[in-house]
This record gives sequence, structure tokens and C-alpha cells, in this order.
Amino acid sequence: MIVIAGGGTGGHTSPGLAVAAALRERGLPCAWIGSRTGLEARRAPEVGIAYHAIRTGKLRRALAWQNVPDVCVNAPAGVLQAWRLLRRLRPRVVFATGGFVALPVALAAALARVPLVVHEQTAVPGLANRVAARLAGRVALTFAESARFFGATPTVVTGNPLRPELRNGRRAAALERFGFDPTLPMIYVTGGAQGAHAINRAVGEVLPDVLAHAQCLHQCGDNRATGDRDWLQTRRVALSPTLAARYALRPWVGDELADVYAAVALVVSRAGAGTVNECCQLGVPALYIPLPGAAGDEQTANARLVGRAGGCAILPQASMTPTLLLERIRELLGDATRLKEMGERARALAVPDAADRIVDLLLEIAA
Repeated sequence: MIVIAGGGTGGHTSPGLAVAAALRERGLPCAWIGSRTGLEARRAPEVGIAYHAIRTGKLRRALAWQNVPDVCVNAPAGVLQAWRLLRRLRPRVVFATGGFVALPVALAAALARVPLVVHEQTAVPGLANRVAARLAGRVALTFAESARFFGATPTVVTGNPLRPELRNGRRAAALERFGFDPTLPMIYVTGGAQGAHAINRAVGEVLPDVLAHAQCLHQCGDNRATGDRDWLQTRRVALSPTLAARYALRPWVGDELADVYAAVALVVSRAGAGTVNECCQLGVPALYIPLPGAAGDEQTANARLVGRAGGCAILPQASMTPTLLLERIRELLGDATRLKEMGERARALAVPDAADRIVDLLLEIAA
């Protein structure tokens, strides 16, 4: 038995799902310990993984009253719950994918004397993984440059695994689903599960110009505080019938994501670990607009690492205007050779067998 711990976001959930699939192929059982409401609480049971929810807390770097109950009540309760689960499940090793969800399980693993492997998806690790790494037998890295953050803890570059179903997309299926024209390039705009307010508004302001020569699937999230979804829908209604047919607005994208990646000419997105890894693994050219203010400015670091290899274009949010975003999109779509090279160089950064490498590492540490 191997226990997977982590989640909260797609960047921390997807690697666990990929490793779980690789474990299943080898006939090795696994279970998942995560939060009650995070993305992993839905995705793990959907693919048949035994799921156990615990209380979790989050240490916010800024002063916030929520730190008090999270640090003093929820996190300790989560450690106790995880410890009890580990004593019952008796795993050979714990695989922690990062985030505040994984930290209580990592601490419980140390208390229960269960070997621990931590996986770091980003170029700059978050606080939870820096703490958990001190308890780990090994840290599995996506990028070799991240090793400097983990001190004396041994590290190994395994890459960031991709869910296997994302490799089986069909372009024709995506075009049919969204009613798109196979003769026009397709853009996929995404800000992650919650959407990205700045990107949503910038795209919406220049929507007719974007759609003049392309078609767009826009994953906007459903944040009621920003009202972006409703605002974008009003922008779509104002389009001519011809342009409206080129614009598909969705709050989120699910199982169709594989087909979307197979169809797109360009991804316009944040630079979270999950999206960056997917674009690299699949050789999809991207224009990244990193989230400013993320812990350690990790999204900018992710984008720059790919950018140095020529695998993406980068537009800092501080510099972004609707007009400049439109110019960048037009420039990229107008240069098919550059897009092809970007995709190839992005793919060269990926480790296609990352999931198998991680399983090998888990078995090595368990032994």
C-alpha cells in the first residue's frame, strides 16, 4: 500500500492522479489522504482511489485571523487524523504532492515512522514543501534548479507526471464539441479552476478583434465576486452571429481537456505548475501571464524557465493591457513556424516517463 497526500489545486492533484495510474498498472494498491473540499476530494474517488478526508489548515504569509484556527486547531487535528489513518492503512511509503493539504500527512508520516517522498512541481517550492522536505527521505523534482531550496535533503529529478488520458486527445472531437471551424486556429484561454480576473477582462475587451482571425475556448471560472462569467456572456451576446460562433465560454473544462490540447494552436494562461507541465508534456505553445504575488513568485519562475528554452512567450500582468494582449496573440498566431518551434522546445523540457520514475523512487524508498 502506498498513500498519496496532497491537493487543493490542480497543480498538486494531477501528479498524484498520474502516479496512482502508474501504480495501478503495476498492480500496486494506493489510497489518498486529502482535504474535505479540495479538488482531490472529487477527482480521486472519480478514478476509483480509496479516499480519506482530514481537517486541514493553511499558514498564510500575510497576517490574517484565519491563521489562528488553522494553525492552532485544524492543522493539529489533521495531523492526528492522518496519524490514525497511517496506523490503520500501514503504507510502505507516503507520496506527498505538496500544498497545505499534504503537510499534516507528512508530519504524521514522521510520527508514524513511515518513509516519505515529497514531490515539487514548481521552480520555486512553497512553504509547505520546504517544511515537509526536512522529514523526507527524498524530494522528487520537476526542475533540477529547484534542488538549491532543499538543503541537505537528497533530491532527484523525476519530472512532473502527466495524467495519461491527456495524451489521447482528438482535434476533431474538440472542434465538434464547440462547433468550431477546422480552417481557423483555436486559442484556449484559461486562468485555472477559479479563472483569472485580469485575463478574463483583457480578453473580453478585445473579443471581436481576437475572433476576427481565430476562434476561442475561454475557461473563465465562476467567481461570483468578480462577475466575470456574466460579464463575458454579455460581451458574447453583443457579437455578430459569425463571431459568436467562434467563441465558447465555459466556467471550467473537464474531461474534454485532452481534446482541447489536441486542437489548440495557442494557450493563453497563468503559469501554474499544472498548466505549464501539460503544455510542455504535450508540446503546446503558450503565452503565459504569470499570477503576480504568488508565493515566491513561483509562476514567473515557472514561465521564465520555459521561456529560457524558447518554449513559450511571457507577458507580465503589470505590463498587460487589452491592446498589448491582442498584439501578442496576433503576432504568435501569425507565425506558424515560431509556434511549432515553441511547442517542440517546450516538449524538450518534459520528462515523458515521470510517473514511472516516481513509482520506481517510491519503491526504492519503501525498501
